[in-house]
Amino acid sequence: MSTATKIQRNYQITIPARIRKKAHLRVGDLVDFEVTEEGILIKPQETIDRTQAWFWSKEWQEEEKKVQEDFRKGKIKTNRNIDEFIKELDKK
Repeated sequence: MSTATKIQRNYQITIPARIRKKAHLRVGDLVDFEVTEEGILIKPQETIDRTQAWFWSKEWQEEEKKVQEDFRKGKIKTNRNIDEFIKELDKK
């Protein structure tokens, strides 16, 4: 999908509607510009609240993948309530 647009005053451009829709861009979104051999790549960016940034760290996400794999393999036990949980702890 290719669409041309004109560079306006102050080097501003308008992203054509069909491109905005396909890329799910909205007013106020952040984008990153990267110059490549092919041209200029515009990548939408997500912002993360600082209080939640720990969850999206590479290390945390790697551990999340391990937990999900253990869960998929049935290696994780769940309890219906706190009393069951405490009984399970007492067994060990």
